[in-house]
Amino acid sequence: MSWYMTALKKYAVFSGRSRRREFWWFVLVNAIIGAIFQCLGNDQNDPNFWNFIGWLYGLAVLIPSIAVQVRRLHDTGRSGWWWFIGLIPFVGWIVLVVFDLFDSEPGPNQYGPNPKGM
Repeated sequence: MSWYMTALKKYAVFSGRSRRREFWWFVLVNAIIGAIFQCLGNDQNDPNFWNFIGWLYGLAVLIPSIAVQVRRLHDTGRSGWWWFIGLIPFVGWIVLVVFDLFDSEPGPNQYGPNPKGM
């Protein structure tokens, strides 16, 4: 959970680097929270309320999601502009996932020191 909070604390920080752990924990926690809101939205009592709350949550984590993705791209030695490839349907997301699976570039790079401390 601390990795998720680390990403949230860097709300709109698009510089620097993020480790795989920080990125994937952020993705996992957001997926779990999204699934919970989806289940609550399917409830017959008040689905519109939970759908609205889920939509607000998604809007609230939009900028941190983009920021942690850009920092993850920086960690692999790529420009943050590669984020826009994700806008290409299907293929773009596959490319981003592959980039996100790569290990950190060893040592410091143009985006900062290695977050692993190596």
